[in-house]
Amino acid sequence: MRRRSLLLAAVPAGLVTLAGCGDDESDTSKAGASPSPSASSVPPPKIVDGPLPAVTSGTKFGEKPAVAKGPGDPSKDLAVKTLIAGSGRTVAENDFIRANYLGQIWSTAKVFDNSYDRERPLVMQLAQGSIIDGWRYALAGKKTGSRVEIAVPPTWGYGKQGNARAGIKGTDTLVFVIDLIESFNSKSSVNGEPVPQSDAALPKVAVNTDGQVPKVTVPRSDPPKKLVSEYVLEGDGPELKADQTVLCQFQGLVWEGGKTFQRTYGSGRLSQFGLEQMQQAVKGLAQGLTGKKVGSRVLIVVPPELGYGDNPPSGGVIGKGSTLVFTVDILAAM
Repeated sequence: MRRRSLLLAAVPAGLVTLAGCGDDESDTSKAGASPSPSASSVPPPKIVDGPLPAVTSGTKFGEKPAVAKGPGDPSKDLAVKTLIAGSGRTVAENDFIRANYLGQIWSTAKVFDNSYDRERPLVMQLAQGSIIDGWRYALAGKKTGSRVEIAVPPTWGYGKQGNARAGIKGTDTLVFVIDLIESFNSKSSVNGEPVPQSDAALPKVAVNTDGQVPKVTVPRSDPPKKLVSEYVLEGDGPELKADQTVLCQFQGLVWEGGKTFQRTYGSGRLSQFGLEQMQQAVKGLAQGLTGKKVGSRVLIVVPPELGYGDNPPSGGVIGKGSTLVFTVDILAAM
Protein backbone atom coordinates (compact mmCIF):
# COMPACT_ATOMS: atom_id res chain seq x y z
CA MET A 1 0.00 0.00 0.00
CA ARG A 2 1.27 3.46 -0.87
CA ARG A 3 2.55 5.33 2.16
CA ARG A 4 0.81 8.59 2.93
CA SER A 5 2.47 11.83 3.96
CA LEU A 6 2.88 12.42 7.68
CA LEU A 7 2.12 16.10 7.21
CA LEU A 8 -1.61 15.54 7.00
CA ALA A 9 -3.48 17.25 9.80
CA ALA A 10 -6.97 16.24 8.68
CA VAL A 11 -8.90 15.05 5.64
CA PRO A 12 -7.65 17.17 2.70
CA ALA A 13 -9.88 20.15 1.98
CA GLY A 14 -11.27 20.64 -1.49
CA LEU A 15 -12.35 17.04 -2.04
CA VAL A 16 -15.08 16.70 -4.61
CA THR A 17 -17.25 13.61 -4.79
CA LEU A 18 -19.68 12.83 -7.56
CA ALA A 19 -22.27 10.94 -5.57
CA GLY A 20 -24.76 13.71 -4.88
CA CYS A 21 -24.67 15.87 -7.97
CA GLY A 22 -27.49 18.30 -8.58
CA ASP A 23 -28.26 20.52 -11.52
CA ASP A 24 -26.10 23.34 -12.83
CA GLU A 25 -27.99 26.13 -11.12
CA SER A 26 -28.25 24.57 -7.68
CA ASP A 27 -24.96 22.75 -7.26
CA THR A 28 -22.31 24.44 -9.37
CA SER A 29 -21.54 27.01 -6.70
CA LYS A 30 -21.08 24.24 -4.15
CA ALA A 31 -18.87 21.93 -6.18
CA GLY A 32 -15.97 20.89 -4.03
CA ALA A 33 -17.38 22.76 -1.07
CA SER A 34 -16.12 21.84 2.37
CA PRO A 35 -16.52 23.64 5.68
CA SER A 36 -14.36 26.73 5.94
CA PRO A 37 -11.29 26.04 8.07
CA SER A 38 -12.09 26.80 11.68
CA ALA A 39 -10.05 29.29 13.66
CA SER A 40 -6.80 27.83 14.86
CA SER A 41 -6.71 26.90 18.53
CA VAL A 42 -3.32 28.62 18.86
CA PRO A 43 -2.29 32.13 17.81
CA PRO A 44 -0.16 32.65 14.68
CA PRO A 45 3.54 32.19 15.38
CA LYS A 46 6.21 34.81 15.41
CA ILE A 47 8.49 34.04 12.46
CA VAL A 48 12.24 34.31 13.07
CA ASP A 49 15.36 33.64 10.99
CA GLY A 50 16.81 30.88 13.15
CA PRO A 51 18.52 29.02 14.55
CA LEU A 52 18.39 26.34 11.85
CA PRO A 53 20.71 23.38 11.24
CA ALA A 54 22.98 23.30 8.21
CA VAL A 55 22.15 21.43 5.02
CA THR A 56 25.31 19.35 4.60
CA SER A 57 24.69 17.78 1.18
CA GLY A 58 22.07 17.73 -1.55
CA THR A 59 22.07 21.51 -1.53
CA LYS A 60 20.53 22.07 -4.97
CA PHE A 61 16.82 22.47 -5.61
CA GLY A 62 15.29 19.05 -6.22
CA GLU A 63 18.13 17.09 -4.61
CA LYS A 64 17.45 15.05 -1.50
CA PRO A 65 19.11 17.05 1.29
CA ALA A 66 21.01 15.83 4.31
CA VAL A 67 20.58 18.05 7.36
CA ALA A 68 22.74 18.32 10.48
CA LYS A 69 21.49 17.95 14.03
CA GLY A 70 19.95 21.08 15.47
CA PRO A 71 22.51 23.47 17.01
CA GLY A 72 21.69 23.75 20.71
CA ASP A 73 18.17 24.62 21.75
CA PRO A 74 15.58 25.44 19.08
CA SER A 75 13.60 28.65 19.01
CA LYS A 76 10.20 28.70 20.63
CA ASP A 77 9.06 30.61 17.53
CA LEU A 78 8.73 29.39 13.95
CA ALA A 79 12.14 29.62 12.27
CA VAL A 80 12.04 30.12 8.50
CA LYS A 81 14.87 30.63 6.00
CA THR A 82 14.80 30.71 2.20
CA LEU A 83 17.85 28.74 1.08
CA ILE A 84 17.15 29.15 -2.64
CA ALA A 85 14.93 31.97 -3.85
CA GLY A 86 12.58 31.00 -6.64
CA SER A 87 11.02 33.29 -9.21
CA GLY A 88 7.69 31.58 -9.77
CA ARG A 89 4.18 32.18 -8.54
CA THR A 90 3.72 33.50 -5.00
CA VAL A 91 2.02 30.95 -2.75
CA ALA A 92 -1.01 32.12 -0.79
CA GLU A 93 -3.12 30.72 2.04
CA ASN A 94 -5.52 28.02 0.77
CA ASP A 95 -3.47 27.37 -2.37
CA PHE A 96 -2.51 23.81 -3.19
CA ILE A 97 1.21 23.16 -3.46
CA ARG A 98 3.30 20.44 -5.06
CA ALA A 99 6.53 20.06 -3.14
CA ASN A 100 9.32 17.70 -2.22
CA TYR A 101 10.39 17.68 1.40
CA LEU A 102 12.47 16.01 4.08
CA GLY A 103 11.51 16.12 7.75
CA GLN A 104 13.63 15.25 10.77
CA ILE A 105 13.72 15.76 14.53
CA TRP A 106 15.79 18.70 15.79
CA SER A 107 17.43 17.00 18.75
CA THR A 108 18.44 13.73 17.07
CA ALA A 109 18.54 14.50 13.32
CA LYS A 110 16.40 11.40 12.83
CA VAL A 111 14.61 11.59 9.48
CA PHE A 112 10.97 10.63 9.97
CA ASP A 113 9.68 11.27 6.46
CA ASN A 114 10.76 12.39 3.00
CA SER A 115 9.17 12.48 -0.43
CA TYR A 116 12.39 12.30 -2.45
CA ASP A 117 12.77 8.55 -1.98
CA ARG A 118 9.14 7.95 -2.96
CA GLU A 119 9.63 10.01 -6.13
CA ARG A 120 6.14 11.41 -5.64
CA PRO A 121 6.04 15.01 -4.44
CA LEU A 122 3.47 16.02 -1.87
CA VAL A 123 0.28 17.64 -3.18
CA MET A 124 -1.53 19.37 -0.33
CA GLN A 125 -3.59 22.44 0.46
CA LEU A 126 -2.11 25.15 2.66
CA ALA A 127 -5.25 25.40 4.75
CA GLN A 128 -5.92 25.10 8.46
CA GLY A 129 -6.96 21.54 9.18
CA SER A 130 -5.30 20.16 6.05
CA ILE A 131 -1.62 20.43 6.91
CA ILE A 132 0.39 21.24 10.02
CA ASP A 133 0.29 24.93 10.86
CA GLY A 134 4.08 25.33 10.64
CA TRP A 135 3.94 24.73 6.90
CA ARG A 136 0.88 26.91 6.45
CA TYR A 137 2.50 29.94 8.05
CA ALA A 138 6.02 29.39 6.76
CA LEU A 139 5.22 28.93 3.07
CA ALA A 140 2.59 31.62 2.52
CA GLY A 141 4.29 34.38 0.53
CA LYS A 142 7.09 32.19 -0.81
CA LYS A 143 7.62 31.75 -4.54
CA THR A 144 7.60 28.47 -6.42
CA GLY A 145 11.10 27.37 -7.32
CA SER A 146 12.23 28.17 -3.77
CA ARG A 147 13.90 25.88 -1.25
CA VAL A 148 12.81 26.74 2.27
CA GLU A 149 14.11 25.39 5.59
CA ILE A 150 11.90 25.64 8.66
CA ALA A 151 12.00 24.59 12.32
CA VAL A 152 8.54 23.91 13.73
CA PRO A 153 7.95 23.85 17.50
CA PRO A 154 5.28 21.43 18.78
CA THR A 155 2.69 24.23 19.04
CA TRP A 156 2.58 24.54 15.24
CA GLY A 157 3.39 20.91 14.54
CA TYR A 158 1.70 17.94 16.20
CA GLY A 159 1.12 19.56 19.57
CA LYS A 160 1.60 17.92 22.94
CA GLN A 161 0.36 14.57 21.61
CA GLY A 162 3.16 14.29 19.04
CA ASN A 163 2.91 11.63 16.33
CA ALA A 164 3.70 8.19 17.68
CA ARG A 165 3.58 6.58 14.24
CA ALA A 166 6.47 8.78 13.13
CA GLY A 167 8.35 8.58 16.43
CA ILE A 168 7.66 12.25 17.18
CA LYS A 169 7.22 13.21 20.85
CA GLY A 170 5.09 16.10 22.03
CA THR A 171 8.24 18.04 22.92
CA ASP A 172 10.01 17.62 19.57
CA THR A 173 10.81 20.53 17.31
CA LEU A 174 10.73 19.42 13.69
CA VAL A 175 13.04 20.51 10.89
CA PHE A 176 11.92 20.51 7.24
CA VAL A 177 13.63 21.31 3.99
CA ILE A 178 10.97 22.01 1.35
CA ASP A 179 11.34 22.41 -2.40
CA LEU A 180 8.29 24.31 -3.69
CA ILE A 181 7.71 23.00 -7.19
CA GLU A 182 4.30 24.39 -8.14
CA SER A 183 1.21 25.99 -6.65
CA PHE A 184 -2.41 25.96 -7.76
CA ASN A 185 -5.60 27.80 -6.93
CA SER A 186 -9.17 27.89 -8.19
CA LYS A 187 -8.13 29.98 -11.22
CA SER A 188 -5.54 27.47 -12.41
CA SER A 189 -5.72 25.75 -15.79
CA VAL A 190 -3.39 23.41 -17.62
CA ASN A 191 -1.20 24.73 -20.43
CA GLY A 192 -0.75 21.72 -22.67
CA GLU A 193 -0.53 21.71 -26.45
CA PRO A 194 -3.88 21.72 -28.31
CA VAL A 195 -4.76 18.41 -29.95
CA PRO A 196 -6.96 18.41 -33.08
CA GLN A 197 -10.58 17.51 -32.33
CA SER A 198 -11.59 16.03 -35.65
CA ASP A 199 -14.21 13.47 -34.65
CA ALA A 200 -17.62 15.03 -35.33
CA ALA A 201 -19.29 12.33 -33.22
CA LEU A 202 -17.59 13.58 -30.04
CA PRO A 203 -18.11 16.74 -27.98
CA LYS A 204 -15.91 19.73 -28.79
CA VAL A 205 -14.08 21.32 -25.87
CA ALA A 206 -12.66 24.84 -25.72
CA VAL A 207 -8.90 25.21 -25.22
CA ASN A 208 -8.87 28.38 -23.07
CA THR A 209 -6.26 28.34 -20.29
CA ASP A 210 -7.52 31.25 -18.18
CA GLY A 211 -9.13 29.16 -15.44
CA GLN A 212 -12.60 29.82 -16.80
CA VAL A 213 -15.05 27.07 -17.69
CA PRO A 214 -14.13 25.48 -21.05
CA LYS A 215 -17.22 25.47 -23.26
CA VAL A 216 -18.36 21.98 -24.24
CA THR A 217 -20.51 21.44 -27.31
CA VAL A 218 -22.22 18.05 -27.28
CA PRO A 219 -23.33 16.79 -30.71
CA ARG A 220 -27.00 16.07 -31.35
CA SER A 221 -26.38 12.44 -32.07
CA ASP A 222 -26.32 9.19 -30.18
CA PRO A 223 -23.44 8.88 -27.67
CA PRO A 224 -20.66 6.36 -28.15
CA LYS A 225 -21.24 2.94 -26.63
CA LYS A 226 -17.70 2.59 -25.29
CA LEU A 227 -15.54 4.70 -22.99
CA VAL A 228 -13.82 7.62 -24.73
CA SER A 229 -10.74 9.35 -23.31
CA GLU A 230 -9.04 11.92 -25.55
CA TYR A 231 -6.57 14.76 -25.07
CA VAL A 232 -7.85 18.28 -25.66
CA LEU A 233 -4.64 19.87 -24.37
CA GLU A 234 -1.72 17.44 -24.02
CA GLY A 235 0.75 18.15 -21.21
CA ASP A 236 4.26 16.85 -20.74
CA GLY A 237 4.01 15.54 -17.17
CA PRO A 238 4.16 11.94 -15.98
CA GLU A 239 1.31 9.57 -16.77
CA LEU A 240 -1.27 9.04 -14.03
CA LYS A 241 -1.12 5.69 -12.29
CA ALA A 242 -4.18 3.89 -10.99
CA ASP A 243 -3.14 4.28 -7.33
CA GLN A 244 -2.54 8.04 -7.46
CA THR A 245 -4.50 11.00 -6.20
CA VAL A 246 -5.24 13.71 -8.74
CA LEU A 247 -5.67 17.46 -8.24
CA CYS A 248 -7.81 18.93 -11.00
CA GLN A 249 -10.39 21.28 -12.40
CA PHE A 250 -13.33 19.42 -13.87
CA GLN A 251 -16.88 19.64 -15.12
CA GLY A 252 -19.45 16.94 -15.69
CA LEU A 253 -22.34 17.11 -18.15
CA VAL A 254 -25.09 14.81 -19.27
CA TRP A 255 -24.86 13.92 -22.98
CA GLU A 256 -28.61 14.22 -23.46
CA GLY A 257 -29.16 18.00 -23.47
CA GLY A 258 -25.59 18.88 -22.49
CA LYS A 259 -26.59 20.14 -19.04
CA THR A 260 -23.90 20.53 -16.37
CA PHE A 261 -24.40 18.58 -13.15
CA GLN A 262 -21.19 19.51 -11.32
CA ARG A 263 -18.03 21.52 -11.84
CA THR A 264 -15.14 23.18 -10.06
CA TYR A 265 -14.37 25.87 -12.67
CA GLY A 266 -15.65 29.15 -11.29
CA SER A 267 -16.59 27.64 -7.94
CA GLY A 268 -13.56 28.86 -5.96
CA ARG A 269 -12.47 25.25 -5.36
CA LEU A 270 -10.36 22.55 -6.89
CA SER A 271 -11.04 18.82 -6.83
CA GLN A 272 -8.74 16.27 -5.22
CA PHE A 273 -9.60 12.57 -5.35
CA GLY A 274 -7.95 9.17 -5.50
CA LEU A 275 -8.40 7.19 -8.69
CA GLU A 276 -8.89 4.01 -6.67
CA GLN A 277 -11.73 5.64 -4.73
CA MET A 278 -13.23 7.05 -7.92
CA GLN A 279 -13.48 3.49 -9.23
CA GLN A 280 -16.25 3.04 -6.63
CA ALA A 281 -18.12 6.18 -7.73
CA VAL A 282 -17.71 6.70 -11.48
CA LYS A 283 -15.55 3.89 -12.81
CA GLY A 284 -15.30 5.36 -16.29
CA LEU A 285 -13.84 8.62 -14.98
CA ALA A 286 -11.10 6.76 -13.12
CA GLN A 287 -10.34 4.58 -16.13
CA GLY A 288 -10.34 7.55 -18.48
CA LEU A 289 -7.81 9.45 -16.40
CA THR A 290 -5.45 6.54 -15.78
CA GLY A 291 -2.48 6.80 -18.14
CA LYS A 292 -3.11 10.42 -19.08
CA LYS A 293 -0.31 12.97 -18.60
CA VAL A 294 -0.25 15.56 -15.84
CA GLY A 295 -0.71 19.02 -17.35
CA SER A 296 -3.37 17.84 -19.79
CA ARG A 297 -7.04 18.65 -20.44
CA VAL A 298 -8.90 15.43 -21.15
CA LEU A 299 -12.34 14.75 -22.62
CA ILE A 300 -13.92 11.63 -21.14
CA VAL A 301 -17.26 10.20 -22.30
CA VAL A 302 -18.59 7.61 -19.85
CA PRO A 303 -21.24 5.09 -20.98
CA PRO A 304 -23.94 4.23 -18.42
CA GLU A 305 -22.42 0.91 -17.34
CA LEU A 306 -19.22 2.75 -16.30
CA GLY A 307 -21.14 5.64 -14.71
CA TYR A 308 -24.31 5.49 -12.64
CA GLY A 309 -26.20 3.00 -14.79
CA ASP A 310 -29.74 2.58 -13.49
CA ASN A 311 -28.92 4.09 -10.07
CA PRO A 312 -28.29 7.80 -10.66
CA PRO A 313 -28.06 10.33 -7.82
CA SER A 314 -31.50 11.52 -6.77
CA GLY A 315 -32.72 15.04 -7.36
CA GLY A 316 -30.39 15.92 -10.22
CA VAL A 317 -30.20 15.95 -13.98
CA ILE A 318 -28.58 12.53 -14.31
CA GLY A 319 -31.21 9.99 -15.29
CA LYS A 320 -31.20 6.24 -15.62
CA GLY A 321 -28.92 5.16 -18.42
CA SER A 322 -27.31 8.59 -18.81
CA THR A 323 -24.06 8.96 -20.70
CA LEU A 324 -21.74 11.37 -18.89
CA VAL A 325 -19.28 13.85 -20.39
CA PHE A 326 -16.31 15.11 -18.38
CA THR A 327 -13.58 17.60 -19.08
CA VAL A 328 -10.69 17.39 -16.63
CA ASP A 329 -7.66 19.63 -16.26
CA ILE A 330 -5.04 17.42 -14.58
CA LEU A 331 -3.08 19.94 -12.51
CA ALA A 332 -1.01 17.60 -10.37
CA ALA A 333 -0.85 14.08 -9.02
CA MET A 334 0.44 12.42 -5.88
